[in-house]
Amino acid sequence: MKQIAFYGKGGIGKSTTVCNIAAALADQGKKVMVVGCDPKHDCTSNLRGGQEIPTVLDILREKGLDKLGLETIIEKEMIEINDIIYEGYNGIYCVEAGGPKPGYGCAGRGVIVVIDLLKKMNLYKDLKLDIVLYDVLGDVVCGGFAMPLRMGLAEQIYVVTSSDYMAIYAANNICRGISEFVKRGGSKLGGLIYNVRGSMDAYDIVNEFADKLGANIVGKVPNSHLIPEAEIEGKTVIEYDPNDEISQVYRELAKKIYENNEGTIPKPLENIEIMTIGKKIKERLKKERMKN
Repeated sequence: MKQIAFYGKGGIGKSTTVCNIAAALADQGKKVMVVGCDPKHDCTSNLRGGQEIPTVLDILREKGLDKLGLETIIEKEMIEINDIIYEGYNGIYCVEAGGPKPGYGCAGRGVIVVIDLLKKMNLYKDLKLDIVLYDVLGDVVCGGFAMPLRMGLAEQIYVVTSSDYMAIYAANNICRGISEFVKRGGSKLGGLIYNVRGSMDAYDIVNEFADKLGANIVGKVPNSHLIPEAEIEGKTVIEYDPNDEISQVYRELAKKIYENNEGTIPKPLENIEIMTIGKKIKERLKKERMKN
């Protein structure tokens, strides 16, 4: 069983990417689980017709189990598999970690709890999974959100970015976290996923950033009107229009990620280098505006 974690700036299209990769792998006959690690608990909605599912932390609270240890809960069979795992498109197992009540506790606690629970209930093995995809909140690499990379839980970490300056800035911070945690047995970087956002496609700038990091761009997801269309229907592009070329892009990306057994230790850029890339983005944006 492979375990892969995806990080990136909030709103970069990470959940969209994860769900489409999951759908592509499921269509290839793989047993797939997606674990949503965002307290908003909407990571898996495009695998279930737009329907959100109860979170693990919510279920524990509703059953009055949040004050008990996981060992007690499991030993006394106080929670069942159907309480926390829901099936989505083509049999994909969907789990949402959830978060604390607003103003109470660490938002990363849900990630810690759900991973512990899945392992102690032996569900990874019992479900005979081929791959688990963790969709992790934004660019946070602390607390529970760092667990997939800090503990070496995932074979690789993939960072989703666009050519937007703040997306690259966030990607660099995530790679800084990876480079620190890997010294203590943490996960390596599998590569960058370039998700084109807005009107500007600056692959060369993202590629320059990747080169400086010592990382590979494993795939480029171009702009497509089908992506938001599919999401309005609560679907992945793979399900919504399997014959479109954007679906093939996701299939190829899924294949590369599934077959990749290598990882690198990124060399995060210094602030001055990131600012230099930012200036190039600024100049490119000016040229784009002048064209229009």
